[in-house]
Amino acid sequence: MAKRNKIKPSPILEETFVEESKDSTSIKEQSQQQGNKEAKTSESIFKKLNSAYQTIKQDTLYNIFTGFILILLSVFCIIAFTSFFFTWHEDFDKVTSSFSVLFNYETEVENWLGKFGALISYVFIYKFFGVASYAIAVSLLIWGIKKVRLQQTAFNLLLHTLFWMIWISLTASFFLQEKYPFAGGGYGEVMNTTFTSIIGKWGLLTFLIVSLATYFFINPVLIRILSNIFTSNKIHSDTQNSSTSITDVENIPFSDEIKTDSIESEEDEEDIEIEVVQNEEKKSDEPQPSTTEEVQEVVFQINNEEQNKPKQEDKNNEPKFTIEQPATEPIAEPEREPTPEDLAKKLVEEQGEFNPRLDLSEYQFPSIDLLNDYGSGTAKINQEELIQNKDKIIKTLKNYGIDIQEIKATVGPTVTLYEIIPAPGVRIARIKNLEDDIALSLAALGIRIIAPMPGKGTIGIEVPNQNPEVVSMKSLLAADKFQNSNYDLPVILGKTISNEVYIADLTKMPHLLMAGATGQGKSVGLNVILASLLYKKHPAEIKFVLVDPKKVELTLFNKVERHFLAKLPNSEDAIITDTKKVIHTLNSLCIEMDNRYALLQDAQVRNIKEYNQKFTHRKLNPNDGHHYLPYIVVVIDEFADLIMTAGKEVEEPIARIAQLARAVGIHLIIATQRPSVNIITGVIKANFPARVAFRVSSKIDSRTILDIGGAEQLIGKGDMLYNAGSELVRVQCPFIDTPEVERVTEFIGIQRAYPTAFLLPEYHDENEDSGGGDIDLSERDKLFEEAAKIVVQFNQGSVSFLQRKLKIGFNRAGRLVDQLEAAGIVGPFEGSKTREVLIKDMQQLSDILNNLSK
Repeated sequence: MAKRNKIKPSPILEETFVEESKDSTSIKEQSQQQGNKEAKTSESIFKKLNSAYQTIKQDTLYNIFTGFILILLSVFCIIAFTSFFFTWHEDFDKVTSSFSVLFNYETEVENWLGKFGALISYVFIYKFFGVASYAIAVSLLIWGIKKVRLQQTAFNLLLHTLFWMIWISLTASFFLQEKYPFAGGGYGEVMNTTFTSIIGKWGLLTFLIVSLATYFFINPVLIRILSNIFTSNKIHSDTQNSSTSITDVENIPFSDEIKTDSIESEEDEEDIEIEVVQNEEKKSDEPQPSTTEEVQEVVFQINNEEQNKPKQEDKNNEPKFTIEQPATEPIAEPEREPTPEDLAKKLVEEQGEFNPRLDLSEYQFPSIDLLNDYGSGTAKINQEELIQNKDKIIKTLKNYGIDIQEIKATVGPTVTLYEIIPAPGVRIARIKNLEDDIALSLAALGIRIIAPMPGKGTIGIEVPNQNPEVVSMKSLLAADKFQNSNYDLPVILGKTISNEVYIADLTKMPHLLMAGATGQGKSVGLNVILASLLYKKHPAEIKFVLVDPKKVELTLFNKVERHFLAKLPNSEDAIITDTKKVIHTLNSLCIEMDNRYALLQDAQVRNIKEYNQKFTHRKLNPNDGHHYLPYIVVVIDEFADLIMTAGKEVEEPIARIAQLARAVGIHLIIATQRPSVNIITGVIKANFPARVAFRVSSKIDSRTILDIGGAEQLIGKGDMLYNAGSELVRVQCPFIDTPEVERVTEFIGIQRAYPTAFLLPEYHDENEDSGGGDIDLSERDKLFEEAAKIVVQFNQGSVSFLQRKLKIGFNRAGRLVDQLEAAGIVGPFEGSKTREVLIKDMQQLSDILNNLSK
C-alpha cells in the first residue's frame, strides 16, 4: 500500500509556485481590464454541468435502474419477435398501413404483446434484418446485465452486434430466401440481390466465408497487436516524463496545473496544501523507474469559498454589520366584487346545472320493440357457394396467366368480399381490366373490384350473394355500438361487408348528399336517418325541418310536430310541400343562423357545443337573450324538383347554410333521384363532402355523385357507397317499413309535447312586401321611441340587435323594425345584410318623434 505523508514543498517548488502565482496574478489583472468575465462564467457553468453529469452517471441506483429497463426491453423484443412467426398471417395487413394502428381502437391484433409488439416485430423482422434482429435483443440483455453489475460497457459490443446483424441477415437471405422469405428481412433481400448481381452467387458465398473467418481469427490478432503497441507507447512516455499526476486531471505538466489553479482562484493561494504519496509497494510485472527517482503523487486540496470566508474576516478584522427590519403587519386585501364566474358557480351549487330536458321531463324514448325483426342480423355462410366462387375466380385469373398466392373470403349480409394476394410481378391493372370477365364466369349481377384495398396489401373482389340477408333496423338500434355511442348526432348507415355496424356523426359530416336511381332505397335511407335521431335525442335537443315536394314521403312525421319539428310562425303545416314556402323557410334558416352567430359572439364561444355547455353551467344570462340552442336538421327530399321550379332562389340559401351553419348546429340532408350536373352543381358538391350513392344507371352518374365510379355495379335494395371525403365504404342500408315508422311516431305523438312546434324567425320577401307602407304608425309599439334611440345611438338596425338590447322576443323585435322602416329611420330589408340606419343625429330623431306624436 502507498503511504501518504504531508510535507512542505521544497524551495524550488516554492519559488516556482510564487513565480507562477505572480504571473497568474498579472494575467488575471489583464483579463479583468479587458473585461473577460463572461468567458469565465460560461466556463464555470460548463464545469458544474459536467460535474453534475458525472455524479449522475456514477450513481449506483441510476445504473441499476437503467440496467433493469434494458433487460425488460430485451425480453419484450424477444417475445414480440417470437410471436411474429406465429401470428404474422393475421397481423400483416393491419400493421402495414401506418403507425396509426396503435391508436385505432377497432383494430385487433394476434401478437402476444399487442399492437406495439406487432408493429416493432414487423419493422425489424420483415423490413430490416429478419431473424438477425434477435442480435439487438441479445445486445440489450448484455448491456443491461453489465449496468446492473455496475460494469463498464465496452464500445466493442456495438460493433459485434452490427456485424452479426448484417452477416446473419445476408446469410439467411442467401440460403433461405425462397423457402422462408422473412428469414433475412428486407435488408437481407436487397443486399443479397445487389451482391448477387455484382459478384454472383459463388462470389457472395466466398465473401460470407471470408468475413466470418476475419471475425474469428484475424480480428483478435489485430486487436492484440494494437493493444500491445498502445501499451508500450504509454510505458515509454511515462518513463520519460515526470511521473507526477494530479487528481481529477491526467497527463498535464506540473507547472501548467499550478498556473491553471492559480488563475482560477487567486484568493485561495495561501490555503493550498501539498501532500506527497510515496509508492512503497511495486508490482514485479510493472516497469520499474530509476532508483534515484521517487515516484510521487502531488495532491492539491483547495478550500471552498465558504471555508475561506471566516479566514478573510479574521484577516481583515471587519466588524459584522446587520440590519433588522421592523415587523410589519399583513395588509388586508380589499374585498373584491363577485365576478360572473362566481355567480355562475353559486347558481350551480344552489340550483344545479340547467337541464333542457326538464320541460318534457316525463318524455320516454321509443322502444326497439316497436320495430320488426327481419332476421338474426348475422350473415349465413354458404360453404358451397364460397368454394364455387373461389374456384371460378382462380380459374378465370389462370386463364389469363395470372397466379395468386392467397385468397380469403369475408361474408357480408348481401355481398361477399374475396381478398386475393397476386403473385410477385403481376400488375394490378391486368386484374382490374378483368372485371367483366370475372362477372361473366360467376354469373353475378355485378361485381366490383377494389385494386388495391386501402390499408391492405390485397385486391378485393365484391361478389353479390345468391341469397342476400335483410338487415333490420331493430338489430342495429340494439347494437352496443349505437347504444353506447358518444356522437352528438349519431346516424345509422347500415352494415359493412365485414358485418360491422356503421355509424356516422352528422355534426362531423357536416352535411349529407344522397342520390341514386328511383326505387334503390333513398326514401328508406331517409327514414333510417330520422329514426336513428328519434331513438337517440330528446325533443329539446334536436329539431327537424322537413321538405317534401312529393307530399307523401315524410307525412308520417306530422305526428311529432310539437315534439321535433320546426316551421315558420304563420305556417299551418310543419312539413313543407310548397316551393314558395321552401324558399321562405331556407331564408328564415339563414336569419336563424345569423342570430345564432350573434349569440355565439356575445358568449365568446366558437360553436354550438361550447355555447350550450356554457349555458347549462349558468354562465349566460337568459335576460340578455341567451337560450339553449337545439340542433336543426334540414331534410330535403326530391331536391331536383326544387331546382327545376325555383333554381337559384333555392340553391343560394342552401349554399350559404352549407358553408356557414355547421358551427351553429344547422345541418342539411339532401336527396335526389337525378344525379346530373345541373342538379348536383359544383357549389353543392363543394359544400357536401359526405355523400351516399345508391345504385345508378351509368358510370357518369356515379362520378357525378362520388367523383369515382362503382355505384353502377351496386345491386340495389339499399346497397350503397358512402364517401366521407377520404374513405369509400360499401354499406348495406337497413330496412325500416312504413308501419314501423308509423308506430314510432305514434308512440312519441301521444306523449305530452310543447305548445307549438319550434318557430323559426319570420322572413319578409321584399318582392311581396312593399317596404312598410301598409304599417299604421298610429298604433306604434310602446318601445318604439326607445328602440329608435338605440338604433340611432349604436347605428345598428337588425332584429337580433333590438332583441338583445330590449330583452324582447323575435316577433316583437321584427314588428319594431318594420315600424322604424315605415317611419324612415332604417332602410329596407337587404337579405342577410343589416339594415341601413338613415338617421344619424339624435336631434333629427327627436324631430321625427315629435311629428309622429302630433
